[in-house]
Parts: sequence; C-alpha cells; structure tokens
Amino acid sequence: MREWVALNMTPGVGPRAAARLLERFGSAEGVFAATRADFETLRLQPEAIESIMARDLFEVAGDEIERVREMGADILLLDDGVYPQLLREIFDPPITLYVKGAWDACFDQPCVAIVGSRRSSTYGQNTATMLARDLAERGVTIVSGLARGIDAAAHRGALEAAGRTVAVLGTGIDEVYPRDHRKLADEILASGGAIVSEFPLGTPPAPQNFPYRNRIISGLSLGVLLVEAAENSGSLITARLAMEQNREVFAVPGNITSRNSFGTNYLIKGAGAKLVQAWQDIAAEMPPDVAARLLPPEPKKKKEATLVDQLSLVPENLTETEHTIFKLLSADEPAHIDDLVVTSKLTVPELSGALLGLEMRELVRQLPGKCFVRKI
Repeated sequence: MREWVALNMTPGVGPRAAARLLERFGSAEGVFAATRADFETLRLQPEAIESIMARDLFEVAGDEIERVREMGADILLLDDGVYPQLLREIFDPPITLYVKGAWDACFDQPCVAIVGSRRSSTYGQNTATMLARDLAERGVTIVSGLARGIDAAAHRGALEAAGRTVAVLGTGIDEVYPRDHRKLADEILASGGAIVSEFPLGTPPAPQNFPYRNRIISGLSLGVLLVEAAENSGSLITARLAMEQNREVFAVPGNITSRNSFGTNYLIKGAGAKLVQAWQDIAAEMPPDVAARLLPPEPKKKKEATLVDQLSLVPENLTETEHTIFKLLSADEPAHIDDLVVTSKLTVPELSGALLGLEMRELVRQLPGKCFVRKI
C-alpha cells in the first residue's frame, strides 16, 4: 500500500499520468522499481521522476496510512478486489481512494448521482430532496458532492428516507468543505453512508480539485441526475463526464426564464438527457436487473381487464328502463335515438327520461345529432 499512496502523493503525477505509469509498469511497486531510462518515453515532469527515483515520499506515505487508520478510515487501491467496480471502469480512475464510513454497504447498492447548482431555488432543492428520498427508500445509494444547494438537498433527502448516501469531496476526508456542512457530513456517516476522496489528508479546497472530484461522482454511479444548473455550472462538467463514461444522464426541466434552468433544459433539448418528473423515470433506465428490483411489477393485461370490466358492468340502482337502455348502448359505436326507440320498444318520452337519468349520473354521453354512447 505504501507505494500506491506515495505515487498518489507524487508531485506532477495526476490521474492520467498515473494511468500511463501503471499501464507501463503494471503496479505502483513496479513504478518505483523502474530505472531512470524507463521514464524517458512517458513525458513525465522532471520533478515527478526525481521524486520517484529518490523514493522521498515513502516515509510520508507510511505516516499517511497510520493517520487514516487512526481516524477509522480506509484507503482502497486500484488493484484491490474491494475497489468500486464502476469506478475502476472509467478512463482515469483514482489509484487510491480514501473512504470513511460504511463504504462497502453503500457500493453494494445501485448508485445514482444527484448534482446541481449551489445557488439553487426552493423548487430545485425540494425536487432534489424528493427524488433522493424516493430513490433511497428503494435501496439506491445517493452520490453527491456535499456542496451547498442541490448537493446538500440530495444528501438530506437520502437521510430523510433513512437511506445511504455518499459524499465525494474535493478535499482530504479530514477537511470537510464547506465548513458549515460538517454536521451534514457527520449525519451521513452516522446513517450508514460514506465520505470519499482521492486526495491525501489535509488537502485544501483548491478550485482545480473539483473537476477531478466530479469524475468520481459520475464514475461511482449508474446515472447522473442534474437538478438546476447555470450555463457555466460545474454540474454540467459532471454531466459531460457521465456521458464520456457511458453513464445515463437525467435532467429535471426548469423554468425557461431562470438562469438555473439553462443547463438542465439544454441537456434535455440538445444532449439526449432523459427528462425526469418522478423517480420511476430514473429507475426505468437502470440495468434490467436493477430496474426490475426498483419498479413494482405491473399486472398482466391490466388495462384490457379494466376496460372489459367497465364495458360489461351494469351499475347498480338503475330503474328497469335505464337498465334496458344502458345495455343497448356501446362505448365506441354511437346509437341514434330513433334506433333506440326501435330496439328498446319504449315510447319516446320513456326513452328520453331514461337517457336523461343516465346522463345525470354520468353513465351516458350525448353526441351531436341525437346520438348516445356509454362513458368509459
């Protein structure tokens, strides 16, 4: 583990450089066993090569591992069997993943990400909370970024359902950001959720960290739901990353005059995102085994059976005359009043009175030309 943590902490080695190194040498141990000549064709920064050759981060990495264990957390390695499978499949997965909480239980469930604007409206927050709650009630883990606005509303929706939620940080797992969400982070852990980051302990909330964080949010999830996003929103980056990772992308439509609706409406209109009005819209796009578990089975031929029942059922408390007329009428073929006089063998006043009584009970509808049909 020490070599993996040291490689993750090496200056000048980001996710893509790490992916090239692992492809070339097979493992972090293989990277540190390489010679200087082995790095010549890999276009690494000189400071990265010097750090790797000197192994100057081994002691720091050892201390890091101890500190993580002391705080009751874990570090997952890319070649671990317990590393999240969906995340492993993306183009540039983090080579180490710091996790705290019941991360194994969270990732054993299907995961859906819910992200959106930090400056969200009441509508957006209520929608994110509702959808997160509905999905979490059915065993879906809600993944988000612990940011203000939509992210926080999604986490809280999962907590309201006593479900699981995962917060992916753009800081170290010991540096909750924003600071006023420390209580929310504690609630996530207490409820059986987890906090996740690829960054070493003590990493501050630098702006460049959050795009890296976003690929993990989408990478952990079967799909990403966007709830409110302005034109240049970071949430749109998450949606783009999800598409590149071959994940499902969903969006909640918004008011066309609101700047926060630009991103969601754009995704629906021009990028193929599925419009979401209820949790079932998301569940229907999940893999078949997941969708079958989330969605209640529909009774076979439910609509046909209902239609047959409605057409054949004679309402109670009809007079004998009304009963006769109702049986003569159809729901799809209008009957003219003159034909009804002949078939019913009633007088016109008797027939008219019976039809009026059926209309008042909303069992029969009169069409133009003195024709009548049953109401379904």
